[in-house]
Amino acid sequence: MEPIETGETLIDKVYERVVEAIADGALLPGMRIRQGELAARLGVSRQPVSHALHLLHRQGLLRESGRKGFEIAPVDPERVAQIYDVRAALDGLAARRAAARRDAAALAELDAIVAAAGGAAAGASALLRLDLAFHRALYRASGNPVFETMTGPHFPALARAMAAVLETEDYRARAWREHAEILARVRAGDEAGAEAAARDHARNAGETTARRLAELARAA
Repeated sequence: MEPIETGETLIDKVYERVVEAIADGALLPGMRIRQGELAARLGVSRQPVSHALHLLHRQGLLRESGRKGFEIAPVDPERVAQIYDVRAALDGLAARRAAARRDAAALAELDAIVAAAGGAAAGASALLRLDLAFHRALYRASGNPVFETMTGPHFPALARAMAAVLETEDYRARAWREHAEILARVRAGDEAGAEAAARDHARNAGETTARRLAELARAA
């Protein structure tokens, strides 16, 4: 985890760094989180670290360990499947709304994300950030901020599960083909097509992730 520069929103940045480390596998299930060590590593005081860790605990990425301590929680495949089930409905509706609006700035943002992923020599962690950015941009393109508000708290749990499937090159290629298809439908103003493409993408991601998590569990 890189140190945090002064001037950034510290709680949010600590939160983001820990989520990234969990998704990247730098922090594995069962590893103890020590506030003092984490604060020193990130170059911040204990207070923002404490706030960020309690938020991650409420979201299920951490669990209590000992007296006032936390450790990385194991992945809960059932919880991940439940989130994807809801995401399929929400993403479909968000894509429909985005296709109805066809906002030029929103389309440009989505274009840039898809282009960055297509030309990325980066590994799974960079593609994971772009994947999450695509969906957040799609929610903004809908013109309804409630989509992002409702889905935001669940992205950390999905990030760790998605990291497992993004290790697979075939899945990475398929996921970004599906993103490009969603964008094409939105740009064309095809409301029904955009909804179907986004809904199917979420369902495919959920099914693929469930299979991958099951494989990893069997191999453990």
